[in-house]
Amino acid sequence: MRPLVLLFAWVWVVSLVHAAPRVTREPYLQLATPNSMVIRWRTDDRCTGLVRYGLTPQSATNLASHAGSLTEHIVQLKSLKPDTRYYYGIGRATNRWFTAPSRLDSFVTPPVAGPARPTRIWVLGDSGTANLNQAAVRDAYFAWSRKQNPDLWLMLGDNAYNTGTDVQYQKAVFDMYTGLLRTAPLWPTLGNHDAGSANSATQSGVYYDLFTLPTQGQAGGLPSGTEAYYSFDYANIHFICLDSHDTDRSPSGAMAQWLRADLEATAREWIICFFHHPPYTKGSHNSDNPKDSGGRMIQMRENFLPILEAGGVDLVLAGHSHDYERSFLINGAYGFSTNLIQANILNHGDGRPDGSGAYVKPVGTTSHAGAVYIVAGSSGQISGGPLNHPAMFLSLNKLGSLVLDIDGSELKATFVTDQAKVRDYFTLRKQ
Repeated sequence: MRPLVLLFAWVWVVSLVHAAPRVTREPYLQLATPNSMVIRWRTDDRCTGLVRYGLTPQSATNLASHAGSLTEHIVQLKSLKPDTRYYYGIGRATNRWFTAPSRLDSFVTPPVAGPARPTRIWVLGDSGTANLNQAAVRDAYFAWSRKQNPDLWLMLGDNAYNTGTDVQYQKAVFDMYTGLLRTAPLWPTLGNHDAGSANSATQSGVYYDLFTLPTQGQAGGLPSGTEAYYSFDYANIHFICLDSHDTDRSPSGAMAQWLRADLEATAREWIICFFHHPPYTKGSHNSDNPKDSGGRMIQMRENFLPILEAGGVDLVLAGHSHDYERSFLINGAYGFSTNLIQANILNHGDGRPDGSGAYVKPVGTTSHAGAVYIVAGSSGQISGGPLNHPAMFLSLNKLGSLVLDIDGSELKATFVTDQAKVRDYFTLRKQ
């Protein structure tokens, strides 16, 4: 009988071990503000999520948790210091830790909004292929940057092909960028493929379940009341995310009205707007074709560019076309490409200090002083097209990602290919 008793005891211990919750989605950072950070992760069984954190690994003894027993864990760390590195680990409320003390992750809180601070932003468009192309673009950025993490990163939509399901997001986002997600906050926008499993009107579905985005102006900017479109500040930069796919794109709609008010309210030196459908492209999509993408590209160009340019926007980022296209410094081009006139191009140069010179704008947010428009939709695949839009200085059918470095009154943009080669760069200065 004794061997049988031992066998039952062993089975009981094993069952207890297997019954303990396990992490099935590693931590990722959301809704970063100078004084707070949201940490999310997933477990295979319900438990109360717990985060320990501090200024050093040894002093990571502060605790924060969420209410209830859940598998989707969302814990907000509050009363943090701006521009400060914090170390953290995740666990459950029984004081069982998924993260060993010797393996704590860390993040740096955003600086106080307003004063300039050197800032790096990594931009990925249509990255969600979950294949070798996507991995090559990822690895090329880290090789080119010598493993330097960005301060924050943007996804321009179509983050998970083909319909934005939870399984597809796991492969294309959470498995692909595990290390970066733990250390740098991600700010996404909705693409047409993400919308296959999400609904903006009800803020429901996978995309809205996965991300914690500001609806009440928690990170700067005006409250939008929805995660479909929002704004946030980082140092002297104001970011605006629009929903070009699943939200009313009329000039009198709620998103357009909010955009006008948000632009009017910001005092930041730089304004960067990002959404999925490009107002100018001749790649795998055609922004002149009213039947392409249900006319969304035309609607964004006709209805939203006048608002953005009147508000002093500096840079507009989009994906959708699986290529890289970068415009001159332009203003007022709201019609078809055949209607573009020379007066719309405020600077016909390459924008390069070692070429014809950087693009220059007045200090502050001057209306209609020009903006650069970039299609950066080649972070997971390339799909060709004529690539001959007259607003573009350069168009490339190359895999890659975009890096933005902003320091005071200077913005530098670099397109890095999947081979870690620089194929485009330009500088925008305010003086």
